[in-house]
This record gives sequence, structure tokens and C-alpha cells, in this order.
Amino acid sequence: MSELFHWRRNPTWHLGAVDRTDRPRLLEVWEAAVRATHHFLAEEDIQFYRRMIGEQYFDLVRLTCLRDAEGRVQGFSGTAEDRLEMLFVDPAAHGRGFGKALLHDAIERHGVRLVDVNEQNPGAVAFYLSQGFEQIGRSPLDGADRPFPLLHLRLRESA
Repeated sequence: MSELFHWRRNPTWHLGAVDRTDRPRLLEVWEAAVRATHHFLAEEDIQFYRRMIGEQYFDLVRLTCLRDAEGRVQGFSGTAEDRLEMLFVDPAAHGRGFGKALLHDAIERHGVRLVDVNEQNPGAVAFYLSQGFEQIGRSPLDGADRPFPLLHLRLRESA
């Protein structure tokens, strides 16, 4: 089990490490968030990515989770080098600043400067742009070579 850290603490939530026992909840959060925000995905796409997340992607990133006062995971991020590879918040917890907390943790503690975002997810695009990122490129396919365009974003130097 990873040692739990409390980088940022709030009376109602805290950021901490993830261990393997958290993975079922991470998948729940991921799926709920995707269903709420990725309306361009068909059911077979969701099932494909769910399998890939659980079987491969979690093992390729450094995971951080945001837990509520009861210790329940409400969101998580995954980073690799200077890239934010994933950031998902339970839709029931949207609008509470959890995404910002996870993003700023990734920037400040893990040196994140780059993120790819689905072009067809305007809410996520607007979120990253509002947090100091700028578009530096576009790909017609996602990382799994599927036809879901990605916008490549970089944190502005002044951000």
C-alpha cells in the first residue's frame, strides 16, 4: 500500500495516494464522469476504454485521489512525466473545486505542463483553458487510434 500523503487538506476533503483497493471506485468515478461528459462515445467505446483503464492505463500513471471527509474517492488524476493523462471527478461532486484541486496538485507537485483533451468535450476544453492552458496542436485520432480528435494543450508560462 502506498503511503498516504496530505498535500492539501480541507475540512471536507483531502488529496492522497491511491492503492489497489481503490481501483474499483476509480473505475466507478471514471465511468460516471465519462457518461456525464463524453456524449460522443457509444456504449461499445465506453466498454473498450473501461477495460483499457482497468487493465493497463492505471498501471502507466502516478495516481492521486481526492477523498471526501468520509474517505470516499470523489475524483482522481493520473500523471506521467510532465503530462496529465487523466483527471475525472464523480459527476455528483462536479462544481465543488475538486477538478481544480487535482489539476493544481498535478501542476505543483508533479510538474504537469501538458494535457490532451477530447475536442468533443467542450466542458473539459473550457476547464483547461480557464486554468491557464493553451492549445498547441490537434490530432484527428486519440491515443488508441480511434476517431476522437484530441486537442494538445500546454500550460502557459505565465500561468
